Amino acid sequence: MRLYHHIDLSRRHISTEQFEGEAVVRAGRHLIAHSLLEANAAGLDPLAPDAPLIFSAGPFAGTNFSNANRLSVGCKSPLTGGVKESNAGGTFAFAMGQLGICGLTFTGVADQWTLLHIKKGGEFEWHDAADLIGLGNFECAERLHERFGKKVSLSLLGPVGEYGGLMAGISFSDTDLRPSRLAARGGVGAVMGAKRIKAIVCDLDRMPQLADRKKVMGAVKSYRKMLDAEPAIQAFQSTGTAMVADYTNQVGGIPVRNFSDGRAQDTSKAPFKLGGDFLREQNLARGGEQTHACMPGCIIQCSNVYADADGNEVVSPVEYETIGLLGTNCGIEEPDELAALNWQANDLGIDTIELGATLGVLMEAGRGDFGDVDFMHAMLAELRAGTETGRLIASGTARAGEALGVARVPVIKKQAISAYDPRVIEVTGLSMMMTAQGADHTTGNLPSYDSVGKDVDELVKVSIGIQELCAAADSLGLCVFGRSVTNEQLDFIVTAINDAHGTSLETSFYRQLGRETLAAEAEFNRLAGFDVNDDELPEFFYDEALPPSKRTARFHAAEVARAAENLLG
Repeated sequence: MRLYHHIDLSRRHISTEQFEGEAVVRAGRHLIAHSLLEANAAGLDPLAPDAPLIFSAGPFAGTNFSNANRLSVGCKSPLTGGVKESNAGGTFAFAMGQLGICGLTFTGVADQWTLLHIKKGGEFEWHDAADLIGLGNFECAERLHERFGKKVSLSLLGPVGEYGGLMAGISFSDTDLRPSRLAARGGVGAVMGAKRIKAIVCDLDRMPQLADRKKVMGAVKSYRKMLDAEPAIQAFQSTGTAMVADYTNQVGGIPVRNFSDGRAQDTSKAPFKLGGDFLREQNLARGGEQTHACMPGCIIQCSNVYADADGNEVVSPVEYETIGLLGTNCGIEEPDELAALNWQANDLGIDTIELGATLGVLMEAGRGDFGDVDFMHAMLAELRAGTETGRLIASGTARAGEALGVARVPVIKKQAISAYDPRVIEVTGLSMMMTAQGADHTTGNLPSYDSVGKDVDELVKVSIGIQELCAAADSLGLCVFGRSVTNEQLDFIVTAINDAHGTSLETSFYRQLGRETLAAEAEFNRLAGFDVNDDELPEFFYDEALPPSKRTARFHAAEVARAAENLLG
């Protein structure tokens, strides 16, 4: 059994449901899409009091099942106007699970800035958060740990979310108490800000009750062995997500200077300083950490702790999407410069993908030069202060590009494209076009898939297949970086779920969960007024050949939609 709490902030009233069996399993992204449909949220202003903000933890939350303590945060996105599930690592889902909580839905608006403390035993305490307003995430976390101790997990709203900036995420504690794991995309922080929630403190407790604890613990051990034996997992443990930069730079698919080039550096002449190999060697030589778990129990440990030349911690983590958007897309070449920018973004609690794409558009407009790190820090200061310029940046790539009259704006459904140029990395590009989530690689990422010479029908089929698996993982609280094992062991995963919750699910449940999630998300966006035209890539991807491959985007939204319809019936 797990508890689902519905929290009316306007009345400070909490009603609770008891979930059992399959209701606990159908969590995360699946629960969010269906809950938003049931609430008729598609027709609401996403910042309206009645618009829900949902936190959902998966069926293994609170245990040490590797890479199974992801948190889903959902709402109607104020950035895209469509459905949004934003996924985060860290310890908050773990804490929810340990308190026997599978979900929290917030509606209404608090009458003042509020801190909510979820305590052992199920008690909720309300606190005035006025003294925390304006603080960056790191100072705010320090104050809260002084007050509530270290055996808690934090959910924090940064300064940009306080004033409703649409690139604001929601920040969560990592395993070392840093508030540096973000549900970053889609403006979920703006929704939290509209509800006047500054922070949520969740006590840590003990492993939750399981239907067959012995079998689940056996599955935990078996899963760890499978992960340890997998070469792809060993690569993540060694180099982290930054290793993707070496690949995308080599194939010419990393965004460079507002997606005007696909290769940041010719690596035949010198090592790629923003690539995973260089970062690993430099960071280890300085005494930084290259193997770091963002969530309890995870043995993939693809995160890192980046150190400066004196061995002092700068930021955790430096990851691929930040490298691609805040780094190469803005003309940054030095990892120390990127790490300092990354820390600022974490302290502000903002999406580094949206930030990097927006700053690239500002540079395209002539507001600053590509590679000018001083300009970038100045813009981050404007974001922190909430000036007119800061609020323009905070509105995101699409709105800033429109306001500045920029023709080349890399967005789909008003959300910045992730660090995979769709002209070269085509399956991921198709996933970003097709998903109801806006341009989001996590919905179906296959960066190394060779698409050359393959037609739209074949590539759409591949995209839908990976989208189903990713949607299921997001619904179960599983990190997709374990997919080289997870996707090959669906029977094992479903059996472990059955042992944990006393269900009798078939192996086919896993993909079915993903399909149901995608269908619900598509229905939400249809009700919100989206159509196939919203799936189209910006024109410059079709018109401009990308160096060095000289490739252009091949497929328009209408033919992608026809291929999907033919496949799905």
